[in-house]
Amino acid sequence: MTTIVDVEVHDVRFPTAASGDGSDAINRGDYSATYVELATDGGPTGTGFTFTNGRGNEITCAAVRALAHHVRGRTVAEIAAEPVAFWRSLTADVQLRWLGPEKGVIHMATGALVNAVWDLRAKLAGKPMWRFLAEAPTDELVATVDFHHITDALTPDEAAAILDKGRDGLGDRLAGLERDGFPSYTTSVGWLGYPDERVRALTRDAYAQGWRAMKMKVGGRIEDDLRRARIIRAEIGPDALLMMDANQVWDVDEAIAAMSVLAEVDPYWIEEPTHADDVLGHARIARAVTELTGGRCRVATGEVAANKVIFKQLLQAEAIGVMQIDACRVGGVDEVLAELLLAAKFGVPVCPHAGGVGLCEYVQHLAIFDHLRVGTNLDGRMVEYVDHLHEHFTDPVRTRDGRYLLPTAPGYSATMRPESIAQFRFPEGPAWR
Repeated sequence: MTTIVDVEVHDVRFPTAASGDGSDAINRGDYSATYVELATDGGPTGTGFTFTNGRGNEITCAAVRALAHHVRGRTVAEIAAEPVAFWRSLTADVQLRWLGPEKGVIHMATGALVNAVWDLRAKLAGKPMWRFLAEAPTDELVATVDFHHITDALTPDEAAAILDKGRDGLGDRLAGLERDGFPSYTTSVGWLGYPDERVRALTRDAYAQGWRAMKMKVGGRIEDDLRRARIIRAEIGPDALLMMDANQVWDVDEAIAAMSVLAEVDPYWIEEPTHADDVLGHARIARAVTELTGGRCRVATGEVAANKVIFKQLLQAEAIGVMQIDACRVGGVDEVLAELLLAAKFGVPVCPHAGGVGLCEYVQHLAIFDHLRVGTNLDGRMVEYVDHLHEHFTDPVRTRDGRYLLPTAPGYSATMRPESIAQFRFPEGPAWR
């Protein structure tokens, strides 16, 4: 019986701000991770993290340490037997919950710990996370979800029906992924801080490597956004997909006005067009964008949606045509399962948010599981890809012709190389001296 005997937290930061990597209309930071290691009494080490953008990573590290007593000393079998009780021990801590509830730093810290537990469970089973989830019995998956506050949109019986139906044709879907990989799009071409010629060169290179869907950042001066969009569209031609991401910078009316201009380049979606919590604003923008583009463009959001309740409301309000999940913004795998099931119930495709530090490594497992047991088709489904920092992980993502290849190593692909932790640990690592 494997017991978690200790929780170690590392503040790991990479100096990405200077190069403009990751820059958008609001953010220009040093990609960072609150990295967690769960030591066991003779078993493997469970690893997990939550992504931050530099300053403030120490706050998330402190939140993990404040929650760690809920994990330390527990057996993996105990956690697996009562997953909702374990999850609520973190999200409903009688004092720390006040700092959320179920949102922000405290919830991201929960995600880091929960994901580390799932990594440990998959490692003990000797399976990559996607397979561990896809092969799990329906009743175990349903028992993992905390349905509190979402039963008006999704009941346990409905979730079970979705997962049971997902067994049909699973082998054929898996064979297709093993043969072709999982569809992807790249954001590496269009960071807002990149000059035009770099955008052009990166777009041309990505197209040559097989990507036929690319995303750019918008939210600067509208004439600059349009000029850069025209550059990308000219390089990829009329048939490839061009997505746009405003990173919440616009008001609702500003978003509608901007998209009336940017519609010229035939965007496939506009991502985070306004404040992440503005469900009704997203719904209004979605209606306007549909009218502006004859239904060719849709609204996408979710990378900073605080919890499953926000996703429930976005779906109920018909505010999104693409749902974007983040592996560690919410409370880890347990809450992501709820979100995937909600999307399936409402018939909205899931395109996970990735990039940052290790997010690509994380979400590939979630997207593959979604295809195998929940969503069951690839219509409109893609995983974001950003070509940064994969070399710091022991099981980095692999791509071919613009598609993710299935990970095969046991676990959640979340384990960092010890030398990377030592080099980039803040503030004492050599990279920060």
